[in-house]
Parts: sequence; structure tokens; C-alpha cells
Amino acid sequence: MLRPLLHQSTKAARPAAYSDLKTNSQPVASAWAQQVLLFALFFAGLMLLHAPLLRLPYFWDEAGYYVPVARDLLLTGSPIPQSTPSNAHPPLVLAWLALAWRVAGYSTLVTRTALLAVSAFSLLGLFRLARSAANLPVAWATTALVAIYPVYFTQSSMALVDLPAAGFTFWALAAYIEDRPGKQALWFSLAALTKETAILAPLALFAWELLGCSIRPRLKEIRWKEILPPEGRRTQKFFLLLPVVPLAAWYAYHYSKTGFLLGNPEFFHYNVSATLNPLRVPLALGLRLWQLFGYFGLYLLTLAGLLAMFRPPLTSNEQGSEVARPRIPFWMLAAFLSVILAYLAFMSAVGGAVLARYMLPVVPLVILALVSTLWRRARHWKLIVGAVAIAFVAGLFINPPYGFSLEDNLAYRDYIVMHAEASRFLAMRYPGERVLTAWPASDELTRPWLGYVNAKASQPFRVVRIEDFSASQIDIAAKARDHFDVALVFSTKYQPPHPLFENWDAWQRVKEKFFGYHRDLRPEDIAQRLGGTISYHKELNGQWIAVIAVER
Repeated sequence: MLRPLLHQSTKAARPAAYSDLKTNSQPVASAWAQQVLLFALFFAGLMLLHAPLLRLPYFWDEAGYYVPVARDLLLTGSPIPQSTPSNAHPPLVLAWLALAWRVAGYSTLVTRTALLAVSAFSLLGLFRLARSAANLPVAWATTALVAIYPVYFTQSSMALVDLPAAGFTFWALAAYIEDRPGKQALWFSLAALTKETAILAPLALFAWELLGCSIRPRLKEIRWKEILPPEGRRTQKFFLLLPVVPLAAWYAYHYSKTGFLLGNPEFFHYNVSATLNPLRVPLALGLRLWQLFGYFGLYLLTLAGLLAMFRPPLTSNEQGSEVARPRIPFWMLAAFLSVILAYLAFMSAVGGAVLARYMLPVVPLVILALVSTLWRRARHWKLIVGAVAIAFVAGLFINPPYGFSLEDNLAYRDYIVMHAEASRFLAMRYPGERVLTAWPASDELTRPWLGYVNAKASQPFRVVRIEDFSASQIDIAAKARDHFDVALVFSTKYQPPHPLFENWDAWQRVKEKFFGYHRDLRPEDIAQRLGGTISYHKELNGQWIAVIAVER
């Protein structure tokens, strides 16, 4: 069995946290068998928990970009998309999906199963990282909490790239602290080929290594040198730059095929040009800090960890003497902190939508550090972890009292169910009609392979697309009533029944200016402005959808 790493010496040139892994007397075959069994355990658990979600049609960015691109790769063999403008994301996960479809056939069940396999592999990497940095109890607790953390849970079966990139990053960080430079370069390269922003982690570690080399001679006290990577490690800092090479090769190939480097101009403007605003960055940083330490019950873990810091370490009887439970070595925490700071800075400056999934590579590092603190200092740490786990599970089903991205908990399932039912209603009542709607419903109605409409059972829809269902957009559509016969309208933003800061006009203006916020009109108001009647209407947990027949 995998045993706890209870003795870590900060004085040794190679801390036991990773040297013990190298000198373990277990045969290599036995270690591989244990990892295979752990992967099977994680995969079976994820499949069981996600069973009701495996056949759901694709949601939002899945339907709008990643599934179409993977499907293009399956049909044409080219990683450059044909059915949608390219965003220049590296193709590794999309190639994995295309391979799964080639082997098992195209279906949402195959897609979500393939992604759950990647999620299980990611949890295995996190388990190894936590075990190497701390010990076995902390590794189990950390892995369990991350698996049920609402953002990680929902992303586990989605055809998106952020969670797989996080998984490869976990494996790379484990190799980094275990002093395995070759494997470290491999995993970081795979992470960068999954999503380009994963290159932040090796670059942050490279910068930290350089800083360590420059300040080590100036540190007089030994205790301050404990935050620096131990001397005598085989890892060469320039191995951390190797992942730049495959990522640069991908961008060179992409540029040669498309003529633009970092995605199509609209994508680049939305995610980079329009976000580099000195007023927006600190606001986005505040949101990122909340996602890192407070989102969906994380505040309970953060508060418990901070309070535990005021307690002395617990002790264990080792060879007749009381020994304090060890912490994660300071140099490992400093390495984690360098990666976290890199993500905080970059993700606050770049990214049109401040999505929580972008922080998945670093949120588990925070969970690991806090769980390790509780294990070291809190006598009833298991009860605290259990309470946090209950909060995470509750967060899957209970929406927060503020606007949030539907993909961050099971609200995305409500969206899919409502849209699938409304699409079937349209197919039965108004086959072949001209439909006014907004993205992503415009793709849901025109691409049967997304799972919302059946091409064999109805005539194809002709879609007239608007940006959203705000008053300004509906007024524009009302002037062109002759161009559509029916409208499919829905809530594009989650609006809680009693939102925080509801009457704070200044905050509403800030969200509109910097974060693309708008308020959708209610179906009754839209019907009145379009001169139509509501023939279908459904509401579910703060979301709504309606079909409006336009009267002539």
C-alpha cells in the first residue's frame, strides 16, 4: 500500500517528500499496478456520479466551438476548424475526442466518457502531487474535495480544455517536486498543447528558479533559504522552458494555415485587446481571488485553514518522542505560490469572460495547502473536511445569490433540459419556420449533431440571430418582424431571485462596461414588443425559456 510520508527533513539536500519516492523499495510493476487501480477507482466513481448527465446534449462553449472543431478534425483530419472561425487553441484534447469518436462512434455518451477518463487521470495526478508534497491522508482528502468541488465536477464531463490542462499541470508539478526533469518537461508540454495558458506554470517556476539563484547568496539565515528549491536537485531550470517549443510550433503551424497567430481577430479583441484596461484589471483580480478562496464553499475551507494557523502543530509519538506533524516544505509552497500568482495576474488581465474554469490549475493547489494545514494543526480535521465536502455538494444543486456562470454547477443541466424541450416543441409545432433567437440556441437549432433537434424528424430551421434579449436588441428585431415567424427567447444570464447589490446602480454599470453584463427582458415584455403571443414557456431554478409566435 502507499504509505504516508510522515518524516520530511528540511535540512537534507533532497527532502524526503520526493527522495523517499525514489528510494521506495516497491517494485516498479507494483507501483504501476497501484496507479492503474487508483485510476480505475477514480474513473468508476466519476462515471457513477455523472451517470444522469452522460447523454445530455452539448452546452454553450461545447456546442459553439470545441465539439464543432473536434468534429471537423474527425471529418477532415485537419486541426484547423472549417465550420467555425479558429480561436487558435492547441488541438490535443480535440484530437482525443476525434479518436474516441473514430473508435466508438459519435455520440454525447462517448464524448463525456472520454472526458471523464481524462478527469480521472487528472485526479490521479493530483493525488500523486499531494502525496509527494504532504502525505497519504492529505492526498485522499484533497483529491476527494477537488472531485466534488462544483466547478471541477461539472467540467469533468464537458468537452472543454481547461480541466485536462489542469490535470497535465498536476502531473508536471508532481514531477517537478520529485526532481524528474524529463517527465516534468513532458507533462508541461502536454498541458501547453491542451490549452495555451498552461504555459504559465513552467514559466512561473522558471522565474522563481532564476530569482532563487540570484537571492540565495544574499540570504544569511538558513531558515530563509528553506523557501528556495533545495540545492543538489537534478532539475535544471532550463527544462522548464522546453514546453515553449511545441506550443510555438503549433502557433507557427496555425499562422501558416490561417494568417493570424492568436485566434481570429474577433476572438483576440474580446479576450485581449478589450480587457487590458487599468480599471478592469483590479476588478477582475477581485473576482479571481474570490474564485480562488471563496467560490462555492471554498470560503469555509479558507476560513478553517486560517483559524488553524493560530493553533500549534499536533504531535505524534515517533520512537519514544513527541514529533510535530510536518508541513509541506516551504520551497514547495513557494513553487505553488509562484504558479498561483502567475495565474492570478494573467487571468485578471486577459479573458473577456471571467470564468471560474480558467483557474482550475491552481484552485486544487489552494485546497491542498489548506487541507495540509488542517491535518497538521486541527485535531478534528476530518470533520472540517467533511463539512466542506457537504458545502461543495450543496453548491452543485443550490445556486448562489449572485450572477454566476451556469457551467459552474448543475444549473447547466437545467439549461440543457429546457432548451432540448423547447427545441422539440419548435420541431413539432413550427417545422421549417424562420426562428429569431440568439447564440448558442442558433447553433442548437441548425446543427442536429449537437443533440437538440433531430434532422430526420423535422424540416431544418432558418435562424435569424440577434446578440441577446436586452431591450435594445429586441427593439431592433421588432423593426424586422417580416424576417422571422417565431422567436425562441431564453435567459442568457442567470438572475437570482434576490441578488446581492441588486439596487447598486454603480455596480451594474461596472458590470455592463467591463464584463459584458446585460439584463434580458422577460418573455411577456419580449412578446409585447415583437407583437406576438407566447406558445411555450418554462422556468426552472432561476432560468427561463419561451417560444413566441409572431402575429401578422
